[in-house]
Amino acid sequence: MNRLVAASALLGFLGVAFGAFGAHALDAQLTEESRGWWDTATLYVLPHAAAALAVGLSGRGGRTGLGGWLLAGGALIFASTLYAMSLGAPRWFGAVTPIGGLGMLAGWTVLALSAARKG
Repeated sequence: MNRLVAASALLGFLGVAFGAFGAHALDAQLTEESRGWWDTATLYVLPHAAAALAVGLSGRGGRTGLGGWLLAGGALIFASTLYAMSLGAPRWFGAVTPIGGLGMLAGWTVLALSAARKG
């Protein structure tokens, strides 16, 4: 199994686990604002983990593989900062969150360009 497949599968697992943990174990402890952060993190991490997994399973390297890594890394940074803020981390973590968003956008861009060049 290649590393992107393993990393994206782990990211997907964590997205499901954190989503369930937030919905059940933390339900009474999260404020409306922190619940929004938690839900947004889960909303973004799961489809990006799935997309990175698809790239990894495609067996393509090069630019396509880079796109998958950018999706996974961006989702990890994006979601982890939001999860951390939901659990009480300083609000300045929110300044790091857009870096993850840019990573995800870069991943989609690299995948689109890679597909256009092969087409």
